[in-house]
Amino acid sequence: MHRAHDVTDAADAPGVFDELVAELGGLDLFIYAAGVMPDVGPEEYDTEKDLAMVDVNLGGCVTWTNLAARLFHTQRSGTIVGIGSIAGDRGRKGAPVYGATKAALATYFESLRNRLAERRVKVVTVKPGMIVTPMTAHLDELMMPVSAERAAADILKAARGRAFDVRHVPLRWLPVSLIIRTIPSFLFRRMSI
Repeated sequence: MHRAHDVTDAADAPGVFDELVAELGGLDLFIYAAGVMPDVGPEEYDTEKDLAMVDVNLGGCVTWTNLAARLFHTQRSGTIVGIGSIAGDRGRKGAPVYGATKAALATYFESLRNRLAERRVKVVTVKPGMIVTPMTAHLDELMMPVSAERAAADILKAARGRAFDVRHVPLRWLPVSLIIRTIPSFLFRRMSI
């Protein structure tokens, strides 16, 4: 089944969500994977681009994930997977608003995880590294890239796993993320990350 929907259309989302759940005969897994990351120049401060990222990456996620969270809360089961990014671990100069939306998602999913745990609803935050997709096509160089197919398989594995928490995709990004988070701000500011 395939249904196109603009995730920034919050008013239309509940009807589309209810139709999909009815057509599927129920829902036990919800994955939010919509996101945008336009090319942002080092001296560019484009509010229109930035707000478009906020609308899709954060606003659309909250709209759709709240619908799934409400359903799973009521049925006392289900799995929510949110696709964040290691870009949300630190304030990177290359894409400030993209990183900020992914940092906000990490906190939002942690909050949902804590809120829904007593209802036996699993919430997994996935933090991918570089994935070869149309969204990353404008980037000059991808560090340790993986195919979208490989990332999708890893994400489904995380969704089916037993642990509630954060998963890095692929797993090799976990130590990179841990190291990046420990670099002092005055050094991180000087790096080209």
